[in-house]
Amino acid sequence: MSVTGLRPRAALCLSACLLAWAVPPETKAAPSAIKVLRIGTQPSIKGAADWFTGTVRVDPLFPAQDPSRVSAATVTFEPGARTAWHTHPLGQTLIVIAGCGRVQSWGGPVEEIRPGDVVRIPPDVKHWHGAAPTTAMTHIAIQEQSQGRTVDWLEKVSDAQYLGMRCVQPNQVPTPGQGGCDRQPGDQGGTAAL
Repeated sequence: MSVTGLRPRAALCLSACLLAWAVPPETKAAPSAIKVLRIGTQPSIKGAADWFTGTVRVDPLFPAQDPSRVSAATVTFEPGARTAWHTHPLGQTLIVIAGCGRVQSWGGPVEEIRPGDVVRIPPDVKHWHGAAPTTAMTHIAIQEQSQGRTVDWLEKVSDAQYLGMRCVQPNQVPTPGQGGCDRQPGDQGGTAAL
């Protein structure tokens, strides 16, 4: 039966259906509503004691929405606060926006991070990040989901690891290094021995 043999309304419906079916997927209209998520409209989350040392606040920016797997949050670490060791199945990107912090991959040196720094952590690399001992730090954390998860939490970071010290005697209290974030007026600089 041809389209011309149908009543006008039926012909119009059939033509529209055939046209929609014939248009390649990449030219079909995507949802046209832009969604603006206002700052402060999602509740802050206190960093869980199992996953963080010290005071940490997580402010979600956006969740992953199909088909995307990407989510992000602003994370604020008070002085001395840090994550536990952890990995991300698809990696993570950190963008430091305030303060001074530290990041370390397993077996690597503790590195200082400052506003404007972008830290790219590859998939499944064991690492931690947080604030400097005397300075708070805020970063944006961006990560992707794999099979419904974005992170695998591991053991806590010891004070010796956090301070960049590899050898600490029993009952010895580690002291912060005099790196850039913690340098006091008159200090000559340097960092704790690795």
